[in-house]
Amino acid sequence: MTPETTHLVIDALPAGYSSKPAGEPDRAAIVFTIDGAEVTAPEGLMLVDAAKYGGVEIPVFCYEPKLGAPVGACRMCLVEIEGIPKLQTACSTPVRDGMSVVTKSPRVIEAQNSVVEFILANHPLDCPVCDKGGECPLQDISYGWGRGKSRFTEPKRHFEKPVALSPSIAIDRERCILCYRCVRFSQEVSEDYQLVLLERGADAHVGTFDGTEYIAPFSGNIIELCPVGALTSRAYRFQARPWDIEQGGSVCAMCPGQCNVTYTVRDEKVMRVLQRDNHAVDDGWLCDRGRFAYQAWESEARITQPLVRQGDKLLPARWDYALDVAASALKKAGARSAALAGGGTTNEEGWLLRRLLIEGLGSRNIDSRRGGKLSADVARTLTEPDVTLSIPDVEWADAILVLATELVDEMPILDLRVRKAVNHRGAKLAVATARPSSLDSKAQITARFAPKAVDAFAQALLRSISGEDLGDLPTRAGADGEEIAAIAELLKGAERPAILWGEKVLYYAGGAAPAMTVANIVDKLGVKNTAGAGHLQIPVQANGRGLREIGFLPNLGPALTEEGDGKSSDEIAAALGDQINALILMGVDPMVDYPNGAEWDDALAKAGTVISFSTWLDGTAERHADVIFPLEVGPEKEGTLTHPDGRLQRLRQTVERAGEVNAGWWAIAQLAERVGLDLGVKVVHQITAQIADGVPIYAGITPEEIGGTGVRWQERAAAGNRPAPSRTTFDLPEPQAAAQPNGSLRLGTFRSLWGGGDVEHAATLAPLVSRTRVELSPADGERLGVNTGDEVTLNTESGEVTAIVALRDSIPTGSAFLLDSRDDGVRRAVAGSPALVEVVK
Repeated sequence: MTPETTHLVIDALPAGYSSKPAGEPDRAAIVFTIDGAEVTAPEGLMLVDAAKYGGVEIPVFCYEPKLGAPVGACRMCLVEIEGIPKLQTACSTPVRDGMSVVTKSPRVIEAQNSVVEFILANHPLDCPVCDKGGECPLQDISYGWGRGKSRFTEPKRHFEKPVALSPSIAIDRERCILCYRCVRFSQEVSEDYQLVLLERGADAHVGTFDGTEYIAPFSGNIIELCPVGALTSRAYRFQARPWDIEQGGSVCAMCPGQCNVTYTVRDEKVMRVLQRDNHAVDDGWLCDRGRFAYQAWESEARITQPLVRQGDKLLPARWDYALDVAASALKKAGARSAALAGGGTTNEEGWLLRRLLIEGLGSRNIDSRRGGKLSADVARTLTEPDVTLSIPDVEWADAILVLATELVDEMPILDLRVRKAVNHRGAKLAVATARPSSLDSKAQITARFAPKAVDAFAQALLRSISGEDLGDLPTRAGADGEEIAAIAELLKGAERPAILWGEKVLYYAGGAAPAMTVANIVDKLGVKNTAGAGHLQIPVQANGRGLREIGFLPNLGPALTEEGDGKSSDEIAAALGDQINALILMGVDPMVDYPNGAEWDDALAKAGTVISFSTWLDGTAERHADVIFPLEVGPEKEGTLTHPDGRLQRLRQTVERAGEVNAGWWAIAQLAERVGLDLGVKVVHQITAQIADGVPIYAGITPEEIGGTGVRWQERAAAGNRPAPSRTTFDLPEPQAAAQPNGSLRLGTFRSLWGGGDVEHAATLAPLVSRTRVELSPADGERLGVNTGDEVTLNTESGEVTAIVALRDSIPTGSAFLLDSRDDGVRRAVAGSPALVEVVK
């Protein structure tokens, strides 16, 4: 009898990929036999994955491809392979051409029954009260591959339960089956090295080495990795059962990473947030902020109704009244109006707000950036498809430079992708930052430069790549010339170099100069026509790229066409109360989000009318807003975002809006109607259609095409509509030299992942919010007579602030790094970006 042939009909590309990344090796198709049927699968897959191409499921507990090389710990996947006398683990056996596999023989069934029996010997039978009940792999495998009855009558082992592993995670050690998934994640993926397996034999259990709490940026992933109910979310524990809930897919808009998420919903409330696999974006992981900050959405501190200022108080108001007050002020201001957009503002909200200002009020004073205007050529060069990396390109690059960005704080999920590139793809990593990076331990080369001296460093790197003399640029940058030369050689010797750099560098004294230098470096490396090589800019805000590309800029229109000459955000601040009378803030708080927050505090006090779309009553909203419209949060929103690599993704509404919250785009449309402009929209998809008509590079795009995994505009035919830059290399201004300490310290600032209203108001994340701290080198600490934990006063030319000292061995001597938080004292002390600070105990 001829074996049945199963043809290769399953797409071998992971979710989100439209094409194979450059650098990923081709896999030939091979044919093997499983349970008598011929199956075609890509060569090199582990047998447990290859079996799925034939519709065969092999049970596993410990196996998870995202964790890297398999360990074969649970033995659940044992199968017979022709020619090998002993049963083999399908999770660690690569499939080969001609291989013959049996998964249902009496030997295999007996082995599977026995493994399940051994696991259940000490596993408590508490499924009715276990949070994993109903969605538990152990339950499923017990029914599918177990004996159906137990022969075990002895007492089971017992542990104290549950134990708080961290503020967010509880561990029930009796349920643990020692699959090693959580430990492997900690050791091999996030590399925080905190989780270990303690004790031996029947006493073995998971914990931290010294019993401290498991605090790490990605710790929550172990909850989803756990195949049983041993690791559970303390916020979700006993809140719902699988048959009580609904699942809704969307995108997290808390940072530029835009990870794909699934919201677990019960009674119109988000009960938890899970990852939703999109390998082209997040590789199936989530940071803890994206996973646990949903708790803040139910906080009493959240604004859920319009507020209007009466005298010195903000009072609740009806929507019609609040809209009338805001529209009256805008109509009166006319062309003397301005708008800033930021945070998770969608493309649709930005598009309507842009139309309101330009068409309804006759104003070009709109901006979604800080730090001044970008010329059309610089902006276009930075988004050229030929040199803009996708996220999978980063994974398969053979050399990576992380320049002036701390990924774990600014785009956390990319930190994990870089680690994967180094650990599993053999990439060589260089890190060049002012402050020590979490990636330093993975780097082949690390280089430090003085705070705010990135422009001089980048120009020195450009000269080194070009083979030119560095002159005094290393001294100006406060950097080591040999380290610069080593990075240059690393990039020049790579076939697919990748440069990851932070947009925040454009806010320093160099202005757009660092961006021009990066463009020159990419050009000098000659990688324009090399697939998988180039650069990726890490925006400061979640939808920074999208807002730029739809034309929410003072001098550039849709697709970065030259259009108008309005005021930039800095110029708007300077003109408030004089040339600008009304200001709309869409999802942005200049006092907190902008580097010159204290200057904005003073400027906003002069404004005639401030209209704020806000989630929290603090900062600008509390002090200066005359009208506040409540802002939607993640699962309440609908629209699109543009990922830093150009991928358009959909936000989908999964719960009803809280209180009296309305859609942000609807409120903008109502304001436009009241000032005499009909925007012609009733539903959000009509706005998406307007964007598809009005933004050449997004031409013809639809929500259906974007789908659940997104689409990069660079890979669509409409990419040919982009206006080409007239030049791709630039004449660079002379970089400023780093400040000389002269007894003081050079001052740098940094932001933490554990900051912002969504963290402060989330019950399990709030304990992680750091007090104002300053990081110093041990040498400077000794000179100043301070130790970790001491309270000091920091004096700058702008003001003073009290902070707690943290001594770090890797901090360069002569520099101090202050946590840039929402604290008023910090905002005052860093106003004007002072170069030096005096630290006094």
